[in-house]
Amino acid sequence: MALSPSSAKALGTMNYTRTFMLMAAMTALFIGVGFLLGGEMGMLVALGVVVAMNLFAYWNSDKLVLRMYGAKETGPEQAPEFHAMVRDLAGRAGLPMPKVYIIEQDQPNAFATGRNPENAAVAATTGLLKRLNREEIAAVMAHELAHVRNRDTLIMTITATIAGAISMLANFALFFGNNRNNPLGIVGVILVMILAPLAASLVQMAISRAREYEADRIGAEICGNPLWLASALDKINAAAQRVDNNVAEANPATAHMFIINPLHAHKVDNLFSTHPNTQNRIARLQQMAQATPQEPASPRGNSRIPTSGDTGATRGPWS
Repeated sequence: MALSPSSAKALGTMNYTRTFMLMAAMTALFIGVGFLLGGEMGMLVALGVVVAMNLFAYWNSDKLVLRMYGAKETGPEQAPEFHAMVRDLAGRAGLPMPKVYIIEQDQPNAFATGRNPENAAVAATTGLLKRLNREEIAAVMAHELAHVRNRDTLIMTITATIAGAISMLANFALFFGNNRNNPLGIVGVILVMILAPLAASLVQMAISRAREYEADRIGAEICGNPLWLASALDKINAAAQRVDNNVAEANPATAHMFIINPLHAHKVDNLFSTHPNTQNRIARLQQMAQATPQEPASPRGNSRIPTSGDTGATRGPWS
């Protein structure tokens, strides 16, 4: 079912409120750390640094992360069915067509990036296209388009940048600690070095988890069946525990971007996980399926979106 204007206006008020409260807490933490380490001058210097970092991230973060993962842009000539699927889902979500990328990586996963819907990109791994059927792939891409629609890619870029800036300040804590405007003393400086990055990471992870639940809900509405996304999450989570993503392991700060944590995190909804517990997400989607009527299911089975080298695959609902 396509999203109605009324549902577009009610995109999880509680989760949005929580997200903005957490972002405010992150900003206040950053300003507070700058003040505690260097007084007013330290706060101003730190603020200037984080503004510059955010401006750079705003314009360049999507290009950097796509290049980091070796993502290759694909069009209707290279992957006609996959490209047509994304186009159809974007239309159902009321979004402009994003750029579509494929990553040569056996771990099934996907992410979205871009500063706004007009400059968005969605990326899927070859493992995702090989291991999931059409309905599951559509549900995953709908989840990523939900992130684009909710502007989560920008929110997560900003929070990740501020978290990085806080960690940077903590690394320079001893330098700032010698500032005569520092109201703490050496003991306070050491505490800031330890606690500030931890607090920033916790806030960043809380924001990420809140956005994943909301993207699950909106993605299920876009694709038309919550159970497709529940099935996809179950398959991706199982495979991600067995298949390494070496680029993600080397760049853990990007883990929050993926639909499932690529870093073999613990299977519990703990403070240090960038994603909600997968079984909790599946349970919510199953409850959603029970509470709302679903569109008629397309032909089932394990048919996949063909990648280069595949032949003879049957066509599906997003062909």
